[in-house]
Amino acid sequence: MQALRIALAQTNPTVGDLDDNAKLIVEWTSRAAQDGAQVVLFPEMVTTGYPVEDLALRPSFAAASRGALDALAIALDRAGCGDVVTVVGFLDRDHAGSRNSAAVLFGGAVISRYDKHALPTYRVFDELRYFAPGRKLSITEVNGFRLGIVVCEDIWQPGGPVPAYAAAGIDALLCLNASPYERGKDAIRRSVVERRAAEAGVPVVYTNLVGGQDELVFDGGSMVVASDGTLLGRSPEFTEHLLTVDIPAPEAPTRSQDHVDGWTITRNALPDLLVRGWDSPAPSVAEPLSGEEQVWGALVTGLRDYVHKNGFSSVILGLSGGIDSAVVAAIAVDALGSEAVYGVSMPSQYSSEHSRSDADEFARRTGIDFRTEPITAMVSAFVDQLELTGLAEENIQARCRGMTLMALSNSAGHLVLATGNKSELAVGYSTIYGDAVGGFAPIKDVPKSLVWDLARWRNKAATERGEVPPIPEDSIDKPPSAELRPGQLDTDSLPDYDELDAILFRYVDCDQGLEDIVAAGFDRSTAQEILRKVDIAEYKRRQYPIGTKITSRAFGRDRRMPITNRWRERGDS
Repeated sequence: MQALRIALAQTNPTVGDLDDNAKLIVEWTSRAAQDGAQVVLFPEMVTTGYPVEDLALRPSFAAASRGALDALAIALDRAGCGDVVTVVGFLDRDHAGSRNSAAVLFGGAVISRYDKHALPTYRVFDELRYFAPGRKLSITEVNGFRLGIVVCEDIWQPGGPVPAYAAAGIDALLCLNASPYERGKDAIRRSVVERRAAEAGVPVVYTNLVGGQDELVFDGGSMVVASDGTLLGRSPEFTEHLLTVDIPAPEAPTRSQDHVDGWTITRNALPDLLVRGWDSPAPSVAEPLSGEEQVWGALVTGLRDYVHKNGFSSVILGLSGGIDSAVVAAIAVDALGSEAVYGVSMPSQYSSEHSRSDADEFARRTGIDFRTEPITAMVSAFVDQLELTGLAEENIQARCRGMTLMALSNSAGHLVLATGNKSELAVGYSTIYGDAVGGFAPIKDVPKSLVWDLARWRNKAATERGEVPPIPEDSIDKPPSAELRPGQLDTDSLPDYDELDAILFRYVDCDQGLEDIVAAGFDRSTAQEILRKVDIAEYKRRQYPIGTKITSRAFGRDRRMPITNRWRERGDS
């Protein structure tokens, strides 16, 4: 038995765009055929995009998905790919409800289906709301290789279809995935794949989705891992990619079992496929990105796909000269190009000269469109007529800026970007209808301390490439301030951001209570005040734009707290 050549098509579909997703599959299958692949594996629900959320509840959408799958099989055959075994994810539906399914396409027809067994209901996942679980194994024999199919969560949970496939007898396990990015997840994912490869005793071919879908970003990193843990190939992160790997023939004939307790086994044996293109280059093993580079890639991908997939051609943001707006603008430039980024300086009577000059310097370095729209007269009109003082006067400045950006957005069709970070959003330091306006918030899930790290990394990366660092050094070095009153600093009402972020991580990301946080060495009164601010700001977060998830517990999809809620962390004392 010769080796089997499998291609992993790491692609970026769009939710609901059945026609273009099908064209994407045909295009990448054709490329795989040119590389001599006999099997090509696509990600989870590639035909519909993922996640489809409540579209899964519509029988009309499921029917369209099934129709698109049948049409895809014919389109592949007409494109000359009918002799390539193509495995795709799609939305199916039967008497039990909708299914998160995979299909094997060959010779212009759908020859086998598999329904996802393990349906996750944690963090960003709510699949039991949408899908019925499957209890069927699908084994397809290609040139003597028995190939089993699983979908994403099926390999994250112990038991289930993986040991069942091992008992039934397979030579490789094909895993379709839509595993979203978060910091540190790539190492966890690799470990899971290694464990399942060892459990099944065969190579695992793991293809992951890439691209942005609302708050989620899929980072790719598709891989093939042998049963002994050897990495046979890996795709780069945050880019579409075709990885071709030759799976070696098993050393001994695979035992086949016709019955596994609790599982129905569907078997298909295809005619021997043409062996071609064996002179193709060896598979690549892409190195994982560094920490900040990985986060930056996620933020750029999330913004780029949100803009393009929703039909926008440009973005606009308030460019204050501070670190948050500078980092958001730099992400936008990397995602869309400087010609699609519009920055607006909106100074009030409290804006410092260095803030104005830092904003201007960023625009000069990056070449974005930049204008100044003073808001002093607008603010005075509200302050004088309504006799505003104190916090009301401070907030009217943010609201005048928000109104200015929305007006410019309406007149030119720009998407407004909100520039708040996770730390500020956690403690409620965002003004509703002010700096909270916009359609997308690129650093919504980025703690403030990480914002500085990203700025320094981005400038260092530019210097190493011989480019001009985009972010002015003064924007990084100066003490953060909203500049809504004379001499205002963030530290007037908040602890140092390193301390703040450490408390927030324990409370927001880890669900630790006050006593746990105090036991970790934090001042009780400081921690108690921060927790109070987090609790009472939930209504603000519900009104904030969506933004790319990069942490283990993002506001919105991940962390869902009641707005009307009298529980407060007061501690045992």
